[in-house]
Amino acid sequence: MVRLNDDSIISVRSRTLGGSAAQQSQGIQTLLEAEKEAAKIVQKARTYRTQKLKDARNEASKEIEQLKSKKEKEFNDFQKEHEGSTSNSQNTIDKETEEKLEELNKAFEANREEVIKKLLDRVVDVKTELHRNLQLKQQQQQQKA
Repeated sequence: MVRLNDDSIISVRSRTLGGSAAQQSQGIQTLLEAEKEAAKIVQKARTYRTQKLKDARNEASKEIEQLKSKKEKEFNDFQKEHEGSTSNSQNTIDKETEEKLEELNKAFEANREEVIKKLLDRVVDVKTELHRNLQLKQQQQQQKA
């Protein structure tokens, strides 16, 4: 196995520059093997990088889901907490409204007969007198005359 570093490249070059055809052929062979090894290393690095990116995405997705569920729980708790105060306020308002309606009904029942009597007295007892505006107009005409 040939490792790629500065020393091996130099030694490969020195072998290929001088020498016979067999040595040059072996040097070329060594270079090809080194190139294949380098391609494998690059491929492994790419695979490793891709896997790390996938792992990071999965981890980020998990964290997002955890945060999302935490925030949803906080929101639901907040909503339940304030929902109770809203229903308490609504119950208080409903109770006050019922009390006021009850007071109005009692006042109506208490004054009903008196109001009916006053209305009937006004309708039945008709006083025949001139309206005060007409009386003023007549007085002004008499003073002019």
